[in-house]
Amino acid sequence: MRSDLRRLSAVSLVTALTLGAAAGPAFAEDAPAASPVGIGRALTNDAERGSFQVTAWTDAPQATVTAVSAKVRQGDTVLADIPALVESQSYKGTFSVPAEATLKLVEDQGSIPELGKYAIDVTATDSLGNTVTRTDAGTLDFTLKPRLKDFHLGTPSWADPYLRPQGKLVGIQPGSGDEVVIPEAKVSYQRGGPDGETVGSADTTVTGEFAGAPVELATRYEHFYATYSGDTAKVHGSTFQYGSPAADLKAKWMRLQVTADKTRATNGETVTLTGRLTDPENAEAPLPNEPLKAQLGGGLSKTVLTDAEGKFTVQLVAAPSRDSSGWTVSSGSWFQGISTVSGPLVMPLDSRTSVVGYKLGTDARLTVYGEFRSPYESWSGTSSQQTVILEQSPDGQTGWKKVASTSFYSNIRNPFVIGTWSKGGWFRLRHLESDQYAESVSKPFYVVRTETRVTGLKASPDPVAKGSTITVTGSLQQYTSGAWRGLGSQSVSIWYKKWGTTTWKQVASGKSSSTGAVSLKTTATADGWYQIRYYGDGTHFQTFSGQDWVDVR
Repeated sequence: MRSDLRRLSAVSLVTALTLGAAAGPAFAEDAPAASPVGIGRALTNDAERGSFQVTAWTDAPQATVTAVSAKVRQGDTVLADIPALVESQSYKGTFSVPAEATLKLVEDQGSIPELGKYAIDVTATDSLGNTVTRTDAGTLDFTLKPRLKDFHLGTPSWADPYLRPQGKLVGIQPGSGDEVVIPEAKVSYQRGGPDGETVGSADTTVTGEFAGAPVELATRYEHFYATYSGDTAKVHGSTFQYGSPAADLKAKWMRLQVTADKTRATNGETVTLTGRLTDPENAEAPLPNEPLKAQLGGGLSKTVLTDAEGKFTVQLVAAPSRDSSGWTVSSGSWFQGISTVSGPLVMPLDSRTSVVGYKLGTDARLTVYGEFRSPYESWSGTSSQQTVILEQSPDGQTGWKKVASTSFYSNIRNPFVIGTWSKGGWFRLRHLESDQYAESVSKPFYVVRTETRVTGLKASPDPVAKGSTITVTGSLQQYTSGAWRGLGSQSVSIWYKKWGTTTWKQVASGKSSSTGAVSLKTTATADGWYQIRYYGDGTHFQTFSGQDWVDVR
């Protein structure tokens, strides 16, 4: 930058070369030395346009700039002579107009005749006496700095829901700081920010005031900005001011009454809300064509309009989700002063009840292993007790009756066991609907074992001598094809209970014959009872015979 400030013009260089050719070596001795002092551009202080600043320096060793002065002129006429600019304490080498020398208009006891732009000449001297003057070092922008004031959007209301942008445009006068109205200027206003969508503009009056055409409000909390930009002989610069209608909205108080047709709804079920909107300030007169928002739980809302009598009906489809419950009807406009109306509505989550496995024991004990869960949730703790019942049907389709039940507090996936005594048949699991989970039913399943019995029990001889052999006989049978038939080749055992005791013990074992006949021997030890026992297999129930007494002597 400094080398540029000290460069010779092309014309001066040609002239010097021509003189050098005529005078010979004397040119180098006679040419004046270039000043080591440099001056930068003079810039108007935008915060106070009656002032400016400029940089100055010296390249002379051990030297400093000691004096900087300036003149402000219009053509050849000097309007202000500033003998000493002051150096900044924070930025060495930067000099500015002292506060007491701030330039003002003649009308403000200054020397500048009118607003406009003027040339600045600057002279700088260093401590070794080197000096330089830079003509047209800069331009003083002695114009009004625009400022928007009192921008607001009116008071939109239920009766007049439009925004009405308005405000005032003034200019800050250099030197005095006085506010001066700026008439016949165009002010624009944007939605969302200074660079947002322009929604209108207005011209200022002789008092600097402006009022724009009505603008429709898109959202209650949207932002608007009034903007102005000018570059004339008297005004230069841009300005904007923020405004929002949120605090200025004037709502109309309304009374809302709502009822629902049910207090419980499963997934996909329709809930109907009906109600009426009236004006409490006008003898409860109906308010027609007013938007209202209806919602179930935390689901999506649906907008409905009131009819000529202020009434409305809206149907919503239940879509249960975690912690969703209740219904609400609320304001559909920023200009409605409505208290939200809500009511109870239980919307149970979908559930799934599955049979994981089952077992029908030889002792007729049916054990079913199940799982209860919510199919669409990754986690959910139940807030109340859940109950699952075991049901039985004669044909697997109709006539289901409860035969057992179990209850639990569950998380999202809960295994459980439920059991009952049964000879077999068609069964299923059913979760009973609760406030949190809907009803669900498993697929039916069929399980059965063949019934058995022991007939013709006989322990002989009776009486019998101690130490003698006793033969216990009987017939093991199964019920198949509608009749009792012999069950052969099955493991059976003889059990004995001594008189005066309660304990049974096994005293013999074997297999039934091919026809189901049982004949096993044991030794007589004391008076007591004998019994044939069959403990079943994979397809047959167990069975015990009656008891036969033997007198041992």
